Amino acid sequence: MVIKEIKTKSVLTKSNLPVSDYSVNPYIGCSHACKYCYAAFMKRFTGHTEQWGDFLDVKLWDDIKDPRKYDGKELFLGSVTDPYNPQEKTYRRTRCLLEQLQGSQVKLTIQTKSDLVLRDIDLIRAYPNARVGFSVNTLDEKFKDDMDKAVSIERRISAMKTLYKAGIRTTCFISPIFPGITEIPEIIDKVKDICNLIWLENLNLRGSYKTTIMEYIREKRPDLYPLYDEIYRKQNRLYWEQLNDQIRAYAAEIGLEYVLNDNSMTKPFDAPPTIVNFFYHEKIKKSAKKGTVKNA
Repeated sequence: MVIKEIKTKSVLTKSNLPVSDYSVNPYIGCSHACKYCYAAFMKRFTGHTEQWGDFLDVKLWDDIKDPRKYDGKELFLGSVTDPYNPQEKTYRRTRCLLEQLQGSQVKLTIQTKSDLVLRDIDLIRAYPNARVGFSVNTLDEKFKDDMDKAVSIERRISAMKTLYKAGIRTTCFISPIFPGITEIPEIIDKVKDICNLIWLENLNLRGSYKTTIMEYIREKRPDLYPLYDEIYRKQNRLYWEQLNDQIRAYAAEIGLEYVLNDNSMTKPFDAPPTIVNFFYHEKIKKSAKKGTVKNA
């Protein structure tokens, strides 16, 4: 890993994403090195020549003097990095930010693949209706290890349970869904009693990692290669349309609400989770391509 500290004017960036007012990324790059990571596009803006996953810039910023100016704003921690990558244990930039924003009424969302977030329960629970999302796109630890260097799925789900039991809203982000691999009903069954929201996002293949994933499927899962060729080379959406119908039927069977493109968390804490389908969320994809544009 190539790690360096960099000075930045602000760690809060005004966001074009419909899910937040500000994107917050205490790091540039991510040592989880997910093979499917859309955030690898950031290299076009940062000038890094290293492979995605082999570098990490640690952001240093001036103390936030007036956190109340962000009252009522939605802050999304981890749009193009994991705020709880392993190096956070040493550099503590995410914890520093959470400390600096104490006393404000920000609407805080954290997205991670790490149970290191448990270290900061004391700070997170001070934010009204804060929520923590965990990416879980398989229950197969071997496939997980093939795709990323983050902690095990078992540890992620255990952390989700701990936060939920502590009264902090949690989201299970089933993303990206790998056709023929991601066990959606099984994941839902495992988390439906320890989370407030279940998001679904399809695997989008573009940029340099499209070849990486297609070659992985060709080598490791040749039985699925025709399906991936149909979806990602011939651009056939039939698989996702059928999967949408299947999940909708499954949600009805187990008594969970199933909706499209809804980011709300308005239900009572102890209500059953809503399943939200983010397939073909073009607005989010278009905004993400623009990168970060303006500091707060």
